[in-house]
Amino acid sequence: QVQLVESGGGLVQAGGSLRLSCAASGRTFSTYGMSWFRQAPGKEREFVAAVNWSDGSTYYTDSVKGRFTISRDNAKATVDLQMNSLNPEDTAVYYCAAKEVYSGGYYYSPPYDYWGQGTQVTVSS
Repeated sequence: QVQLVESGGGLVQAGGSLRLSCAASGRTFSTYGMSWFRQAPGKEREFVAAVNWSDGSTYYTDSVKGRFTISRDNAKATVDLQMNSLNPEDTAVYYCAAKEVYSGGYYYSPPYDYWGQGTQVTVSS
């Protein structure tokens, strides 16, 4: 089992920045990829970014490329999401997810094995 706890959400004005962090604990040695998702009110949960736990390679959805940066710290078992140039469309609950090496597929593709509880990000115009 892996436990994930997100932090760093909050309220920010358009054009501002926030940094989210996800702390993993438990059986992290089998982690293949860590991802961030978000869910806006009335919308489905969508993929935002992923990082390969082993080599640090990254993958982003088009709408955040050039604005968001995902990174991981293996020693601390954390994955961060630096979000710059935020706009109101980025308002959502942001979730951290972990994928184990045994789950198959790419590090950024389903299925995801563990989820955090989410952290709210609100961008005001």
